Amino acid sequence: MLFNIFINALDNSIGSSLTKSGGDTKLGGEVDTSEGRAILQRDLDRLEEWASKDCMKFSKDHCKVLHLGQHNQRAQYRLGSVWLGSSVAERFLGVLVGNKLTMSQQCAAAATKANQMLGSICRGITSRDRDVITPLYSALVRLHLEYCTQFWSPQFKKDVDRLVMVQRRATKMIRGLENLPCEGRLKDLGLFSLEKRRLRETSSQYSGT
Repeated sequence: MLFNIFINALDNSIGSSLTKSGGDTKLGGEVDTSEGRAILQRDLDRLEEWASKDCMKFSKDHCKVLHLGQHNQRAQYRLGSVWLGSSVAERFLGVLVGNKLTMSQQCAAAATKANQMLGSICRGITSRDRDVITPLYSALVRLHLEYCTQFWSPQFKKDVDRLVMVQRRATKMIRGLENLPCEGRLKDLGLFSLEKRRLRETSSQYSGT
């Protein structure tokens, strides 16, 4: 609470979009003219002044510029006397956002985490009964595949297949279902496909707003 009170004045006199979450601060705006670049640099200068006034220091080695847009001129910016480097992807509330906005990197990261957790279950649990594997998959694996899907969704078939392969691997672990097709395994276990679950989550979000 004290930290939130302390950084409450961080966005005073800031004209660009500023998001604050924990120890992470993101400054952004539409920059397609020299005036837009000047506004963004001015706001960076004001952030540096705020930090200096309150005896704070930004971790400038971790401050990067994410250039979005196909025709972005990739202008350079500085924070104080330090010129900021560029980045191809940054995390926002746990979601990896790439400079091409394709979400392929997020899909790869989600599939990797889910596969790692599934591997841990496979090594640590000897039982292959559905009453054991299905709850573990739902509680520990699927959350990585579905975290914040209202914000991101696979756009390419290769990304969809990468996520689906995790669910296929999980359901194939269950004794007695090894020879069934994936759709048959899901139906037998009472599980929805990842695509159907994403659609349900998105529609429930809109119906609740």
